[in-house]
Amino acid sequence: MPQTETPGTEVTPRTRLRWWTELPLILLVYGCYTAGRLLARGDVSTAVDHGLAILRFERAFHLNAEHPLNRLFTREPWLGVPADFWYASLHYVVTPIILVWLFRTRAEHYRAARTWLMSSTFIGLIGFTLLPTCPPRLLSPGYGFVDTMAHYSSYGWWGGEASAPRGMGAMTNQYAAMPSLHVGWALWCGVMLWRHGGTRLTKVLGVAYPLLTAIVVMGTANHYFLDAAAGVAVMGVGLLIAPRVTRATDLLRARLVTRATSAAPGSDGAVSPIVSGECQTSVGEYIPRQRESRHDAAAEPDVSPSDAGEDAPAPAR
Repeated sequence: MPQTETPGTEVTPRTRLRWWTELPLILLVYGCYTAGRLLARGDVSTAVDHGLAILRFERAFHLNAEHPLNRLFTREPWLGVPADFWYASLHYVVTPIILVWLFRTRAEHYRAARTWLMSSTFIGLIGFTLLPTCPPRLLSPGYGFVDTMAHYSSYGWWGGEASAPRGMGAMTNQYAAMPSLHVGWALWCGVMLWRHGGTRLTKVLGVAYPLLTAIVVMGTANHYFLDAAAGVAVMGVGLLIAPRVTRATDLLRARLVTRATSAAPGSDGAVSPIVSGECQTSVGEYIPRQRESRHDAAAEPDVSPSDAGEDAPAPAR
């Protein structure tokens, strides 16, 4: 149905999303996320100080759930090994799958969901930059944490440095623990499954996935409890600013389109400029004479010279 315009309101045309524009955008954001983690390594001693400060705060308020979980995962391989696989893979698999699923089946919700995720990711990058934090697994052994990724490295593709494949640990920033975007992205996935899944199973998965991810990141000694809480807070802030980001991008796009239209050759700013020979083009028309001009539409039908000679009155003698 054509859009109807209500007096006093402005109809905003919908932008049809294309996968060949969405994919580069998502890859760009992920590239910035990865590059930001690498560039914001910070000073190691400062990162250790931040990690110890978080640990002292948690102990003072009895929030250090990562300690008993880490002991459990270290003692029980049937828990520790699956947790390491969970940490090393699902973060990079489930989130893209949810994005593709939304794009293909919930297109009306996709743009808002994508903007929320990207806005939160950039906020997380600010946290990595301003607050480099040593994860529990990199503290000295006296603090009682075991790096389960290194402990069970013979079971998977990762080595002793984070979840990177063997030999690629130097390409990661191991001090980007605050906030935990593992938890933040998992929360986003859970909300999408709960809101748009439509079945009881997807709602159960929507609750279970972020909760289990929070347990995994603490049990593997990759994050503190406060890292996980900060990941949730970052997603909350991202949700609040996402509508403003959307409006800002819409305004920028409209200005760019207007500027490009006004700068086009032969354009005088009118909606249907006259290109040549009084032949007009409208939106979507690129070839003159695709439709009649006002002058031709108002004119009488053409009369051939031969017809004119037959029907013309004889000249007076």
